[in-house]
Amino acid sequence: MNLLFSNDRRGEYPTSWYAATANQLDRFAPLRGETRADVCVVGAGYTGLSAALHLAEAGMDVVLLDAHRVGFGASGRNGGQLGSGQRLNQDGLEKLLGDAEAAKLWHLAEEGKALVKQLIQRHNIDCDLKPGVAHTASSKRDVDDLHSYAGHLQTRYGYDQIEALDADACHDLCPSPAYKGGTLDMGAAHLHPLNYALGLGRAAASAGVRIFEECHVHHIAEGQPATVQTDRGRVIADHVILAGNGYLGGLSRRVAARVMPINNFIVATEPLGAETARVLTRDVAVADSKFVVNYFRLSADGRLLFGGGESYGYAFPTDIAALVRKPMTQIYPHLADARIDYAWGGTLAITMKRMPFLARLGPNVLSASGYSGHGVGTATHAGQLMALAVQGQAEGFDTMARVPAPAFPGGAMLRSPLLVLAMTWYGLRDRLGT
Repeated sequence: MNLLFSNDRRGEYPTSWYAATANQLDRFAPLRGETRADVCVVGAGYTGLSAALHLAEAGMDVVLLDAHRVGFGASGRNGGQLGSGQRLNQDGLEKLLGDAEAAKLWHLAEEGKALVKQLIQRHNIDCDLKPGVAHTASSKRDVDDLHSYAGHLQTRYGYDQIEALDADACHDLCPSPAYKGGTLDMGAAHLHPLNYALGLGRAAASAGVRIFEECHVHHIAEGQPATVQTDRGRVIADHVILAGNGYLGGLSRRVAARVMPINNFIVATEPLGAETARVLTRDVAVADSKFVVNYFRLSADGRLLFGGGESYGYAFPTDIAALVRKPMTQIYPHLADARIDYAWGGTLAITMKRMPFLARLGPNVLSASGYSGHGVGTATHAGQLMALAVQGQAEGFDTMARVPAPAFPGGAMLRSPLLVLAMTWYGLRDRLGT
């Protein structure tokens, strides 16, 4: 199954609240024939847009290709949360890599979070950037874990923008009967993800990046230079950056063995009016501690944007609204009859360690993917790190590339059925509260 085309209309954004409220970017023409470039970037999501923008600002001639549109994939569909740190918690990284390497990864992640905020400010990107992400828990054990981790960040890393929430404080913020406590990170943030991507696209085009949409890359011939072949043309480039994430397909077997695409789903309710006070009392985003994570926030026009629900297999379910309504009403029973105006799915990518996979696939081919639901900051930063590596400044890229990235058991062929077994087990644990 080709995920580029199996769940979506070619060259069209999904029918999402994000697309309905997007700051429209004019279409870019497809590539026809042959062109030459210093760097060819494949994929116009956060990774590719950031890489292309930073390379163009450094004076390089950059071609950016996307099979659909700028921000079409996970970059334009996600929950919009700009989290702190890496996807894997720092205590986990300390055990995996040691204190010194874990500290480097913390600082890189914080650079990535700051980079997003700087790009938004520098390029005047209108994307509703707001501070604050709460992490909530449904069991005392998970509350204790969240509080312990907040203390760890404060004492080990000097991170003073996170606070512990007891049951009362958590309920005052998020008046749901499902949660017993959590943390609030005011250094994290949330935003309109598609408008952020489209803003990066405008900035990249203004910097001189040659963007081509509806260009399906189906083959890359490595060499000096490399050849990137699309369905209607090709790019001859000194360097290639792969930034397709969950939509990379078979362009690299090495990446496919370590990075698995999965689907996730979001709904937008009708505007809730005064009922928003029974959802969130502050304009922050929320992610809970379940293995199958529920994540949500209020939109600028007072809707609940709620992500969650289990679905196995690469085809989207026929009734996404019904799928997501179930966990939404477990968190907010009073919204059982709320109208759902938009429901959409998207494809992201995960790794075994839940850390991104950055790699040199050849002397002049770099790749970054597998952000595991933490892509707003990490993907933007990965693009910058690859741009720097192309220019010979590879310290940050190499630090990320040293993180172990084991292949999924069974490789690309068996990874999906094995994931179904694992997700079924952990989903059952969520439901049992164990």
